[in-house]
Amino acid sequence: QVQLVESGGDLVQPGGSLRLSCAASRSIFSFNVMGWYRQAPGKERELVAATYSGGRINYGDSVKGRFTISRDNAKNTVYLQMNSLKPEDTAVYYCNGVYYSKNYWGQGTQVTVSS
Repeated sequence: QVQLVESGGDLVQPGGSLRLSCAASRSIFSFNVMGWYRQAPGKERELVAATYSGGRINYGDSVKGRFTISRDNAKNTVYLQMNSLKPEDTAVYYCNGVYYSKNYWGQGTQVTVSS
């Protein structure tokens, strides 16, 4: 059983920062891809950032230059550092992992950017 558990969501003012964490129940070396997606009310789920086993990293266009994805292999954890947050970043953020060609999702963590 593969489990992904997110944490770190919160209410933050525009321009602020947050760091999300995604803890995996297995070694993240075993995942082909680990990433973050988000879904705002009434919108489709979209890619925020993804890190691939070969070292490549992708970011969604709306977060480039503001968000950074990183991984701590020893802790089996992937992070999403979010800076210069905007109200339009408000969404439920989901951790995603591809393990032996199967997609796994966390339960989501709410990020609200508001003054």
